[in-house]
Amino acid sequence: MALNFQVALTLSLSLTLCFLTLSLGDKRKIAVYWGQEAEDGTLASTCESRNYDIVLLSFLDTFGCSRSPNLNLDVHCGVKTGTPCTRLQTEIERCKRRDVKVLLALGGPTPSYSLCSASDAKVVATYLYSNFLSAQNGPLGFVSLDGIHFDIQFGSKSYWEDLVQELNHIKERDTGSSFILSAAPSCFLPDPFLDEAIKTGNFDDIFIGFYNTPVCQYSAGDASSLLDTWIANIDYNASLFMELPASPDATSNVGYIEPANLVDQIIKFVKESSSFAGVALWDKSRDVKSLYSNQIKSLLSYPQTNWHFLQSLLPME
Repeated sequence: MALNFQVALTLSLSLTLCFLTLSLGDKRKIAVYWGQEAEDGTLASTCESRNYDIVLLSFLDTFGCSRSPNLNLDVHCGVKTGTPCTRLQTEIERCKRRDVKVLLALGGPTPSYSLCSASDAKVVATYLYSNFLSAQNGPLGFVSLDGIHFDIQFGSKSYWEDLVQELNHIKERDTGSSFILSAAPSCFLPDPFLDEAIKTGNFDDIFIGFYNTPVCQYSAGDASSLLDTWIANIDYNASLFMELPASPDATSNVGYIEPANLVDQIIKFVKESSSFAGVALWDKSRDVKSLYSNQIKSLLSYPQTNWHFLQSLLPME
């Protein structure tokens, strides 16, 4: 009986020390794209799920070259639903109360955006700041989003660096602003659209897409090379995310990684890198079905050594 008590006490103390250590661990983040499917659920419920640290509103898909900007969240709000997107203001506020960052994603899979000149880039930057970053009245109401995300998949590579630099200049001029600038290049270097923009050194976060690009996406046994090339090519202090499909049907090409493989073969490696900030998922609707984020979030939150310690405490089969 005394022996059982001693074992129980030792286990209790070990678990207490372990979880104290876990609470001090360097938490990696999960980002998710939201806005293109009804199955996304509401923005508020996405933030309140506790699965995500960053939500990317997808997409502002029309802008530049004298086009009238269009925020395409049509399955959630807008002309098709008959409800204005300003109703999302209260949901964005709920996200902020949960310390979930909400960014506006530019671009996406619809080829209706581009920049025609450096001056055009300044016009777009001013529009973005006035309507989404400054708490002035805009398409989402009186909001000040946490940043702008570049997901450029079509058109020319020209002038994106001008847009990034102008947004950074606005941030520097407005001492009250601290918004994030992030980019979503493909894993292939150099990225055909954002290479020059990335070289400006103004991105805080870089979400590297390891899918739909067979030449550089994950293959079994090749985890060590996933981020090495990018780490070597980013000469400033940007945080790197692995952007992955949340389910097999989220990608038109290969690139889906089973959660077990992500945990066993990749996270163990990338967590050793100080540049690795977490995982981004395309998209919320797929994650709802696959529960991908549920399966990886604890492994991203805790130091690898403590995870092995927890495993050692589990009963032997």
